[in-house]
Order: sequence, then C-alpha cells, then structure tokens
Amino acid sequence: MVDRRWAARARGVVKAFGDVVALDHVDLDLAAGEVHGLVGANGAGKSTLLGLLLGLSTADGGQLEVLGAPVGRGHAVPAGVAGFVDEPGLYPSLTPRQNLAALAALRGLGPGGRRGRALPEVDGALEQVGLGDVADDRVRGFSLGMRQRLGLAAALLTTPRLLVLDEPANGLDPVGRRTVHGVITRLAAAGTAVVLSSHRMDDLAELCDEVTILATGHVVFSGPVQKLEAEAGELDHRLRTDDPGAARRTAAATPGIRLPRHGERDRRDDTDVLVVRGSLPAVDALVARLVGAGVRIRELGPVVPPLEAAFLALTGEDPDDPDDPADPADLDDASAAARRSRVGGPTR
Repeated sequence: MVDRRWAARARGVVKAFGDVVALDHVDLDLAAGEVHGLVGANGAGKSTLLGLLLGLSTADGGQLEVLGAPVGRGHAVPAGVAGFVDEPGLYPSLTPRQNLAALAALRGLGPGGRRGRALPEVDGALEQVGLGDVADDRVRGFSLGMRQRLGLAAALLTTPRLLVLDEPANGLDPVGRRTVHGVITRLAAAGTAVVLSSHRMDDLAELCDEVTILATGHVVFSGPVQKLEAEAGELDHRLRTDDPGAARRTAAATPGIRLPRHGERDRRDDTDVLVVRGSLPAVDALVARLVGAGVRIRELGPVVPPLEAAFLALTGEDPDDPDDPADPADLDDASAAARRSRVGGPTR
C-alpha cells in the first residue's frame, strides 16, 4: 500500500543520460508542510531530481512516489504539483498578466489568452510575488529576478500541494528575496511541501527544515539543517572587540580555541580583528570569558557560514564554482527544452 504521509518519497532512484549517471540510487523523503533544500555543485544531479518530481522525465530505476501516487513509466505526476527547473518558460512578448491568463486558461481556471483579461487568480498571484505594479509590462524587459518571481506566480495558480523550485533566489534583490521567502514560508505553513535547490547557504539556513546534499549523483547527507550545521565541526570566527590585546590573551587561555599564526589576519587585514578557531561550545566559552573580563564584543561571526563549511567538509566542492561541469541532465537537449516549458506543473 502507498504511504500517503509523504508529499514525495524516492527510494533507490537511478537516472542516466547515455553513459553519464546523473542520479545513483538516491533516496528522498519530503513531508507535507516541509521546506526541503537540495544542495550540490553544478553537475551533482539537483536539476535531474527536480525534473523527476515534476514529471519532466522518468527514472531508469528505483521507486518514486509523489502526493501518494507512484510516478514513472506509465504513471504521470498527479495534479497538485507545480514549479520549474532551470528557468520558467515564459512568452517574452506578452505581459505578466497575459502570460498567467494564458496559463490559467490552459488549466481551465477561467477566460484568458493574449488579451490577458483580469482573473482573481492571476492578479492575486502577481501581487503575492510583488509584480502587481508591472503586470502590464512586457516580460522581455524583465531582469532574471523578475522572471524567477513570475515563474513562482505561475506555479501559485494551481494552489500546489508540492512546489518544486530551481534556484528561486537567482537574480533577486533584497526586496525580491524577502518577498519570495515570505511566499515560501506561508505556503509551507499552510501545508504545501516545498523542495528547492539553491547555491545560497543563507537561503537554506533561513528557509529549510531539512537538507539533502548531492555529490556526483550520490546523497552524502540528508537530515535537519541543525544536524548539518553540527557537521561543520570547528569553525574560524571573526572577533572584533574594543581591546584586541586582551581578546587575544583571553582566547589563548580558553580551552578548545586556537589562534592563527603570528601576523596572520583575516582577508580584510583589519588590525582590530582576531580570527579564532574552535567548536561552537568553545566559542561560547570564549564569549563568557571576554564578558567576564570586561572586554566589549563588537562583532562575532563565522568566517564561513556553518552550512557552507559542512558542505565543503562533506563534498570537497564549492557550490558556487562556475567551472564545475553542467548538470548531466543538460546533455539531453530535448529534456532541457521540456523542462523550460513546464512552468506551472502538469496540465489537468
């Protein structure tokens, strides 16, 4: 019997493109109301996995269930799934309102088409993603961040129970980022499962309940964000105080804290900044000692965020490295074209 407690569940999923194995026996558990992050360098298999969840391609092996139904050869993705992989497929000569009205008409949500007659669903989706003021501007002049937000608006038309997003923060300014984060948070609070890929570790730390790290098609970590942060171990921390000398002496006397070699400073070469290395409990102990010694702390934070440090420790790769090879899914031109064309999820 199918377990219906999960929005999506994968067991031993395999996907290859020719001789390239994009996913090698991947497991995934995604519960309703959960925001789940996919992390990995380019070519790790993130886009391939997202495409399988959207029904844009089928797995070569293993089992995949989406919204309580098996998915694969002979089994389409059920209604209630929406999102995009790579970039959302949009008509650049049309306006956001016209794009969404046409999509709404295809899905039987009401009148639409090139005239772009207003629909409550369309206008509501545009307002949610902060595009209400440019609803009648042509999309061809939009920035990457605006196109990403429009893709999210298209996915919202179907009131999805599973939302699949590929790098939704790409090109977003701080206002757009806050808007998208708000939409994702509200959807999850209402019970929608969200799975998203991102190279931005700050986004993952802020949004995600669970994280799965992929490396060359293999899962190297899957679990709560807090558990991943704990994998980072000892971290370098920037410490700025009102008395650098006293801070150095206190740090040197604190068990579990290591100091850089003499003369070594952080990348900005600030003379009043001390870089200390230690576990989080050791850094907490250092803070207590500094406060007890009357030293005022003006700045304290990890040089590399804990999530990024854990990622590097587990994979040895840089998630932002532009020289990493492309996702193996991109080797299949037909598959890539199909992914770009399925902004709103399966038509019903």
